[in-house]
Amino acid sequence: MPSSSSIWNPELIARYDLSGPRYTSYPTAPQFSDRFGEDELHAAIERSNSQARPLSLYFHIPFCDTVCYYCACNKIITANKSRARPYLDRLIKEIEMQAANFDDDRPVVQLHWGGGTPTYISDDEKRELMAATRKHFKLLDDDSGEYSIEIHPGQMSVDTIPVLREIGFNRISMGIQDFNADVQKAVNRFNSVAEVSELMDAIHREGFHSVSMDLIYGLPMQTLNTLKKTLEQTIELNPDRLSLFNYAHMPHLFKVQKQIDESQLPAPEIKLQMLEYAIARLTDAGYVYIGMDHFAKPDDELTIAQQQGKLQRNFQGYATHGGCDMIAMGVSSISAIDNVYAQNFKDINDYQAAIDAGKLPVNKGFTLNDDDILRKTVINKLICHFMLDFKEIEASFGINFNDYFAESLERLKPLAEDDLISLDADSITVKDGGRLLIRSICMMFDAYLKPSSEIRYSRII
Repeated sequence: MPSSSSIWNPELIARYDLSGPRYTSYPTAPQFSDRFGEDELHAAIERSNSQARPLSLYFHIPFCDTVCYYCACNKIITANKSRARPYLDRLIKEIEMQAANFDDDRPVVQLHWGGGTPTYISDDEKRELMAATRKHFKLLDDDSGEYSIEIHPGQMSVDTIPVLREIGFNRISMGIQDFNADVQKAVNRFNSVAEVSELMDAIHREGFHSVSMDLIYGLPMQTLNTLKKTLEQTIELNPDRLSLFNYAHMPHLFKVQKQIDESQLPAPEIKLQMLEYAIARLTDAGYVYIGMDHFAKPDDELTIAQQQGKLQRNFQGYATHGGCDMIAMGVSSISAIDNVYAQNFKDINDYQAAIDAGKLPVNKGFTLNDDDILRKTVINKLICHFMLDFKEIEASFGINFNDYFAESLERLKPLAEDDLISLDADSITVKDGGRLLIRSICMMFDAYLKPSSEIRYSRII
């Protein structure tokens, strides 16, 4: 595990802190096309069934009671809980439609509810949605699957925790973001340490396997001192995993961010101080720096998967299960099946209209060619394991690595000269100083990034 001092070089960070993809997929979502159709999806499903890979299910529940000003998710803000009922009816119909296409003996080893705020729906509706899933898919009944749900700790009753365990969830992800009252007011998201502590007690009583907490640095009204206090409070709560995300202020893309007072945002140099301190404090507290913005305890499955070379990256971030086909259901969700990505309609009315017409609600997609699959593999290995064995890639894809990626390797030479990577004839190893900048390294293998591209990504740090 790298020390915080060995990964921190302000001059190099400034030089390579570019704007770029987060690589939860390759190719990334801007490459998806509305020319992608159901025929391509069904062909991929046939190939998927012939391979009999295990399944991963994702469900998008877009509703929230109130808006968080920093949020870039696909969401619907309403305090009227009855708004969820028509959507749930369609989501349950989509479950039935999707399941009909897949062999019913394929086990679901991963399941995730995201949003929005999945716990927005009532406890009885949660039971109904999971029962429909269990009816149509082969969920594991021995608690061995990785079944997780995102929660907003400031808007959920502690009485819901036993319900989540009852219906099969064994992991919880909490969006903490920050505990400071001024920061919470500035972003309109409120959850106290006491509320989170009470939920944690219930989570431990119910025997959940893992708890993850999300924090954000770079929010309005944040200072280095306020972040330090939030980190101490979070460490005291003792989550198994922790994510520290960079707030990307992009109001031109996400209108809700216009409600943030830009004058209250910390300066770039303060943000760097926050990140440097956070990495040092979390590693001192015993967390392993997995990569990018993720930390985990040494005995966590995420850490173990990385040590065993099994860590993966998908649309939910770092993951422990590889070799799954992901079926994503609900508005805006993205499936990854065999060699295709398929995204549902982003607008809820379009989504529901497709379901009512008896069609899968696919709006965009992408079919990966051989070059895409090769580059996806290279990027996944770098972003998950920080090293790449050329011989392994050559054996899998029948290429000469140095010839095939001659242009990429040439572009990597400055990073090697800056001691961010070790580059030789047979491998790339990302050094401690390059871990923070792994997105920049992966970008060297991205065939779709063009200097003149109008696609606007967040900055790496």
